Amino acid sequence: MGSRKKNRADERKEAKKTQYFAQLRNCPTSPRKMRLMADLIRGMEVYTALNVLKFHPKEASGRLEKLLTSAIANYQSKTGQTAEGTGLFVSQVFVDSAFQLKRIRTAPQGRANRIRKRSNHVTLFVDARAEEVQQAEVQEQQEEQTA
Repeated sequence: MGSRKKNRADERKEAKKTQYFAQLRNCPTSPRKMRLMADLIRGMEVYTALNVLKFHPKEASGRLEKLLTSAIANYQSKTGQTAEGTGLFVSQVFVDSAFQLKRIRTAPQGRANRIRKRSNHVTLFVDARAEEVQQAEVQEQQEEQTA
């Protein structure tokens, strides 16, 4: 590997250490249906979004709920903090189309119609609000000074 490629790869690796996300690949739901749910929770506080997804009747909500809990767990494992006091929110949600299963259904007069069974990839980012993170750091410093 060339030095420029290696340097660029190292930069990307370092940048991912400060991002908290989860990915869902090849989900057998059409991207259009999944985007409806993604738009619903984008920008919400994490636990509010979990409640919305838990009680929503659409099928895509169950999959997004599981993905959101995974992103929260990734945040907790990377930072060592619990998600309750940090003001965690859903910062970005991407829904991209994945492969399509192409099937054929018979049609009148000897014809055939194509059926496309779509799937998608979902990437969900969570982040802590900046002012609350600073307050948490200040509280930790005060606790260290008093101890």
